[in-house]
Amino acid sequence: MITYWDQKFFEGTRGKVITLLRRGGRTVEDLARKLDLTDNGVRAHLATLERDGIVQQRGSVRRGSGGGKPAYVYELTREAESLFPKAYEPVLRQLLDVLAGQLGSEESEALLRRVGRSIAEGKTIPADGVRARLEATVGVLNELGGLADLEESDGSYIIRGYSCPLAAVVPDHPEVCRMAETLLSELAGVPIYEHCDRGERPRCCFEVAPSDEAERG
Repeated sequence: MITYWDQKFFEGTRGKVITLLRRGGRTVEDLARKLDLTDNGVRAHLATLERDGIVQQRGSVRRGSGGGKPAYVYELTREAESLFPKAYEPVLRQLLDVLAGQLGSEESEALLRRVGRSIAEGKTIPADGVRARLEATVGVLNELGGLADLEESDGSYIIRGYSCPLAAVVPDHPEVCRMAETLLSELAGVPIYEHCDRGERPRCCFEVAPSDEAERG
């Protein structure tokens, strides 16, 4: 499954097929004519893209007035659209820059913590036991684009990430880690503290408060 498309990918034949289909559904003959390929060559690319869940058949159209077998129309799946480059990263970076400049670091962090609480309000977490809540909390983090596991050692818990969903902005704006800290704390119902790695390859790391502190909280 293709998980990232860059300019080099779109310069290849399969990338060109996807670009054409993004404009609208097309038949094999349409694609072959546009790409100067044989019908079988196009079908081979479509078969791979169908297998990867990127392309699907939408139906068929008649081949003119002469009759004959209908031609299938191919289109991109809904999931495929999410794989195109988006403007989220530069927009988010500029937004955080403006917030920090106008509000200052403390007020900017307080605002982001409110965002974390707001996100938590829309999630449902089981109430039966701390570990179950923490596992569900990690699931929410992963749904947001993270890759994290819950680790337990001597009764203590760590949420350890292997990537960061906000890696592009974390080095310059550590306050987004506090937003995540608030989100996770609200979801789990226990105090959680971030110890994220904001180096060249940012990685999430959150320490769950010891049980006695969690009870006081």
